[in-house]
Amino acid sequence: MAFPKLCFIFSFMVVLAVSSTQMSQAARQLLDTPAKPPPLAIPTIPSLPNLTLPPLPSLPTLPSNPSLPTLPTAPTLPKPTLPTLPTTLPPLPANPQLPTLPTFPKVPTINIPSTIPTIPFFSPPPSK
Repeated sequence: MAFPKLCFIFSFMVVLAVSSTQMSQAARQLLDTPAKPPPLAIPTIPSLPNLTLPPLPSLPTLPSNPSLPTLPTAPTLPKPTLPTLPTTLPPLPANPQLPTLPTFPKVPTINIPSTIPTIPFFSPPPSK
C-alpha cells in the first residue's frame, strides 16, 4: 500500500517542478518583449453631402363609394324564462329486500399429528 502512495507523491512533485520551470520561462519571455507601439490613429470619416429630395407627389383622389342599402331591422325575440325549481325533493324509494346468502358447507378438518411417529428397526440400535 505504501508503494502506490509514494509513487503518487513523487509524480505530483515532478509535475509541480516541471510546471514551475515552464512558468518561470514564460515570465522571463514576457519581460524580454519590447514595449508595444502606440495605437494607430483612427482615420476621420468625410462628411456626406446633404441631398435635397424632390417633394412627394400628392395622392390621387379616389371616386366616392356608392351608398349601401340599410339592413332590415331584426325582429324582437321573446325573452327566455327558466322553469321554476321544485322546493321539495321527491321521496326516496324504499330499500329492496336482499335475498339471504346460502350457508357455506363445512370444510373438513385434517388432524396433523404433533409427534413424530417411530419407525421400528429390524435390528437393535448400535451400542456405545
